Amino acid sequence: MTKVLPADAAGIREAAATLAAGGLVAFPTETVYGLGGDALSTAAVARIFAAKGRPAEDPLIVHLADLADLPRVTGALSPQAALLAGRLWPGPLTLVLPRGPAVPHSVTAGRETVAVRLPAHPVARALIAAAGTPVAAPSANRFGHTSPTSAAHVLADLGGRIDLVLDGGPATIGVESTVLDLSGPVPTLLRPGGVSLETLRELLGEVALGGRAAEAGGQIAPGLLDRHYAPESALHLCVGAPAACRGWIRAQAARQIAAGRRVGLLVPDEDAALLAGLAADIEPLGPAGDPAAIAGRLYAALRALDARRPDVILARDIGDVGIARAILDRLTRAAAGRVSILTPSERRATQ
Repeated sequence: MTKVLPADAAGIREAAATLAAGGLVAFPTETVYGLGGDALSTAAVARIFAAKGRPAEDPLIVHLADLADLPRVTGALSPQAALLAGRLWPGPLTLVLPRGPAVPHSVTAGRETVAVRLPAHPVARALIAAAGTPVAAPSANRFGHTSPTSAAHVLADLGGRIDLVLDGGPATIGVESTVLDLSGPVPTLLRPGGVSLETLRELLGEVALGGRAAEAGGQIAPGLLDRHYAPESALHLCVGAPAACRGWIRAQAARQIAAGRRVGLLVPDEDAALLAGLAADIEPLGPAGDPAAIAGRLYAALRALDARRPDVILARDIGDVGIARAILDRLTRAAAGRVSILTPSERRATQ
């Protein structure tokens, strides 16, 4: 049975002892809830993969309590890594760096690089510090499923499979950390997240765009598979101008409803009002002009809508600037190929 404790001093002490003994603890970060185990213990790492049903080819992110802990997991920092660590840590940024010899290859999917971050959440940092070891922590959910932003989400996916959950309330950012690969000649954005591409380019200059999964062997970082973050219901995503995608959603919903299917809509508040006449289950995300609010609600809203078991979920993007890029990435992977990118002529036809 999974124990749930408040994220107070006593709860953190018990959770840290659980980690030190090789157990698994789900804990809050500013992005999503993580499933933590001792990153330097092959046995604890194996338990993480087993609890999640995660393939060995998908690596884990190692979380630290302090910059001073970096030598435990990697070698000397490059000037770029030192700059980013100094300016953006603690925070929602993961750096792919050379693997230190103490980090098991099971953490890194066999690669000689390791993904590392220093979270900003005070509970996460206090827990890692008290445990006395770097903590490997993917999102605390079944592999490939929608990520958890509350203790209740963790229990829904992993209850009975892990030792303890620290309940620190809802995550604030709501989508996973940005992953930046610094192992090559050009910094490469592998996964957009809480630190924007625009911020990285302001600090570094050139930042390339990556994010495609390797065709064979271990992945360089998590979150790169074509299907990820997915609900049980089939999600279909429209990418295009807002009015055009609203027209696309209206037409798709009408067709699905006419065929006797239950339709869910995962849309900004403005769309929810405009589409209210449809016989669909509408889950508003927040104002379209506030991407940070939508990111913070995205997974909770997707889980809530999915729990009502629609046959299909329809959604649209809100752009690709700042954290909206991360929202687009998560919805694209959740749709698992069911993405309609409207051409200019299609946009005119749906308006």
